[in-house]
Amino acid sequence: MSSKFNWKLWWRNLRICGGFFDVASVQKRLAELDSLMAVDTFWNNREQAQKLIDESNSLRKKIDPLLKAEKQVEDFHVMIELAAGEPEAEQAKMEREMERELAQFSKELESLELRVFLNGPHDKNNCILSINAGAGGTESCDWANMLLRMYQRWAESRGWQVEMTDALAGETAGIKSATLLISGENAYGFCKAERGVHRLVRISPFDSNKRRHTSFASVDAIAEIAEEAEVPIPPNEFQVDTFRSGGKGGQNVNKVETAVRITHMPTGLVVASQSQRSQHQNRATAMKLLLSRIFAQRLDAAKQDMERFYGEKGSVSWGNQIRSYVFQPYRMVKDLRTGVETSNVQAVMDGDLDPFVNGWLRAGCPAKRMASVKDDEE
Repeated sequence: MSSKFNWKLWWRNLRICGGFFDVASVQKRLAELDSLMAVDTFWNNREQAQKLIDESNSLRKKIDPLLKAEKQVEDFHVMIELAAGEPEAEQAKMEREMERELAQFSKELESLELRVFLNGPHDKNNCILSINAGAGGTESCDWANMLLRMYQRWAESRGWQVEMTDALAGETAGIKSATLLISGENAYGFCKAERGVHRLVRISPFDSNKRRHTSFASVDAIAEIAEEAEVPIPPNEFQVDTFRSGGKGGQNVNKVETAVRITHMPTGLVVASQSQRSQHQNRATAMKLLLSRIFAQRLDAAKQDMERFYGEKGSVSWGNQIRSYVFQPYRMVKDLRTGVETSNVQAVMDGDLDPFVNGWLRAGCPAKRMASVKDDEE
């Protein structure tokens, strides 16, 4: 049987993945949850019952792929042992079959590896993604609008739901700012990789002399905090204003004040929502956005856990970008943090961001040290 497969490497990485998932602790917690859900009075408190069910489902989704992968590795070992006693022709046939299965297994293991990297306390939460035009005037407003389309397509390609909660149009073209609520599994865990300044170089469509222009836009990502209990704030610290929604029309648009703007006076944070059809719904959405922003700010000040994300962004101008998008004189998108690059600019602008996001997750996660573990430690 050919020795071209490094089974020790697969098994080692899988074991280390298990260490990050802490399978034993997860299985213990699942047993506790199963016991709680078996009690006759379990549904007396429906809200608490739903939380326990959600926790159980989340834990099972975390470890089931790992247990499945471990079983596949064991099956591969059995196949190797069986092939050792077969004739050479049969060995070659079995090896071709294993190559096909290993290729599929490799993709599954890569997906599992990425889930290991999402080990932050709020990585599983929905994400509030904000885009703001920077230095460059009309050019930057147009660039911010291009980024908005790119992130919408990327999120949709991953099966996430995207809702635009607020947007401010540019004076000539594009947008000055926009806020998206991206809902889906691990949305914040992936979106946080995009936090920073994005730089565009192209021949301006707004320049009659067809000169090259450089534009900047900043992207901010924070985790959605759904419970007010996590961010206790006195009611007298809020100022709520209502105004008429903008848009292309509708029953209430530009007729009644359904849009809501909330200001947190101690910090000066301001959020707005005008995407919903009623003032009550917009108020709830705006409050959720504000709580999330306050929580992120407090977490940053208290623990400095997110200092590298806030610090990387800097001012929205030269020298602070995390990624460059060059349309002319050559075509390239390059992440300046990881070195990941591609010449397929159109694919990136159509939402193909996974290579950049995955590269950032691998570069910044302790799991990247898996490859440095010596084989003989097994």
